[in-house]
Amino acid sequence: MTPLYYVISVVLVGFHNVLGTVLDPEGGASWVLSIVGLTLVIRAALIPLFVKQIKSSRNMQLIQPKVKELQKKYGHDRERLAQETMALYKEAGTNPFASCLPILLQMPIFFALFRLIDQAADGKAHGVLTSERAKEFGQAELFGTIPISDTFLSNDGEWTVMVLAAVLVLAMTATTFLTQRQLMSKNMPADALSGPYAQQQKMLLYVLPVVFAVGGIAFPIGVLFYWTTSNLWTMGQQFYVIRNNPAPGTPAFAAKQERDRAKAARKGKAPEGEQPGAVATEAVDEPARPARHQPKRQTRSQRKKR
Repeated sequence: MTPLYYVISVVLVGFHNVLGTVLDPEGGASWVLSIVGLTLVIRAALIPLFVKQIKSSRNMQLIQPKVKELQKKYGHDRERLAQETMALYKEAGTNPFASCLPILLQMPIFFALFRLIDQAADGKAHGVLTSERAKEFGQAELFGTIPISDTFLSNDGEWTVMVLAAVLVLAMTATTFLTQRQLMSKNMPADALSGPYAQQQKMLLYVLPVVFAVGGIAFPIGVLFYWTTSNLWTMGQQFYVIRNNPAPGTPAFAAKQERDRAKAARKGKAPEGEQPGAVATEAVDEPARPARHQPKRQTRSQRKKR
């Protein structure tokens, strides 16, 4: 954890040095905003991984019909089904665990920040955070009454800590649920809502919020600010991607097409497939041709006279 302590403390102290020039350096607001700044830096660094996650998730959605075909074909042979499914994942350049990568990579950072805040109140130094600075950090109070190192369970009977912690836990839980729900309801094709990938997503939809809600009551206020800010970033980032680059065959894709048509109509552009400025021509009736009359049949005597 030592390298993570240095990375986190450098960013945290850097933000605090800047914010301390306009806010009370010993106040909780400057330290909480420093934690928010740390969160934004970490999430910005994870953007390439998020893009990879989006691509992998999209590929997972698009290959669900093929996965169902494999299940029908090899449903009686689990070992062969697993081999063929993994081969399909490899061919598509994806895997079912790609959606968990951002969370998995954030967990060490999360635990490092948790320990740093938890031990800061005792003046324990980590990274570039000296003992004196750590004690100042651990004892900083938000609104003058809420130590950012306190938790819902450990607060010395301070009800304001419990209220703020409860609000942040609910916000953390709600944003986790809404982010996953947004992905499933808007950016998953109908074929992908009944396969194994959909089952994995449904499990995460309900399991992750419960995990965060149960664990959140033991998180320090500062850590709750970190995780809630991170969730808000994820929700906004995902909303932007789904709105502007949705997967084909999804409700978000249909909504984007409708917006594009409306935008083209406002600008006076012809719909896709039509040539701009083309004038519809009406069919012109051709002049009626005179009817052709068959000559009357003549008798033999009439033909001899001619």
